[in-house]
Amino acid sequence: MDTRYSRQILFGPIGRSGQEKLGQSRVAIVGMGALGTVLSNHMVRAGVGFVRLIDRDFVEPSNLQRQMLYDESDAAEHLPKAIAAHAKLSRINSQVTIEPIVADLTAYNAEELLAEVDLVLDATDNFQVRYLVNDVCVKHGIPWVYGGAVSATGTFTAIRPGETPCLRCLFPEAPNPGEMATCDTAGVIGPIIHIVASYQATEAFKILVGATDALNPNLEHFEIWSNRHQQIKVINGRRSDCPCCGQRDFAFLHPDSQDGQAVSLCGRDTVQISPAAAMSLDLDSLAERLALLGQVERNKFLLRFRVDPHTLVVFPDGRVLVQGTDDITQARTLHAKYIGA
Repeated sequence: MDTRYSRQILFGPIGRSGQEKLGQSRVAIVGMGALGTVLSNHMVRAGVGFVRLIDRDFVEPSNLQRQMLYDESDAAEHLPKAIAAHAKLSRINSQVTIEPIVADLTAYNAEELLAEVDLVLDATDNFQVRYLVNDVCVKHGIPWVYGGAVSATGTFTAIRPGETPCLRCLFPEAPNPGEMATCDTAGVIGPIIHIVASYQATEAFKILVGATDALNPNLEHFEIWSNRHQQIKVINGRRSDCPCCGQRDFAFLHPDSQDGQAVSLCGRDTVQISPAAAMSLDLDSLAERLALLGQVERNKFLLRFRVDPHTLVVFPDGRVLVQGTDDITQARTLHAKYIGA
């Protein structure tokens, strides 16, 4: 072990033995937007041995204000966030194994991507994916750290199956679409991202080195513009009637709940259409066909097809982002017309 981690080793609660545990640990980060870029930075710089980066999206100029790993060239090239993050992080610490996964986390792949790690870090922006993470982690006994940030408000808590309430104990039902503010509807300032992700990363380090006595027992909620901080003690909040950890009904892992999903992404004027089953698209052939009908941009990770006033972003796994509408019916019509039903 070189001097790279010397200052971290000098921190008593980690020490040399804790550093060795970090080096042997495997962490998955779900979402490589604002929180994910900070979380991955902390994990890689701290020497966590294996870090898996999972994200379905690509870099756009509006991301650069708060998603700290990316730059203008990433946005200009429309790089998938997982790929752009991997390139940056690999130059920060070549000793860490970093695995980028360009995919939407679904019932079809969640266990494959999450079940073999020691810890999951939540950097998503919606409760449906968080419930999916919660199902996998409870089913397989994997600790995970929930976090959220929007506007100047942040929340986090550490969830350890069998020891603490799970997410569905705390939030039995997901809020309806449009009920909660998002970064795209209410905005967000950069500092709240770093605060939430740094708290999440600290809880992650405690779990990975075995310092569970030091874990925060609360659901923390703070608003940094108006200087408000609320601690909600949840450590004893496990519910025997919880569908997930109480009854072990992992509803979000049922593939039949995700057949051919079309989801309007709140505040983004975009609909994501996901295939009903795993597939592999030949983007080169598709680009040739679509070039006769509109403007096509292509890189090795995705294809962008513009037919005014809409843009279809097509990924090799069959996912399509239909930009320029939040109408699911219209998005499905465009998808069927240009990509195929």
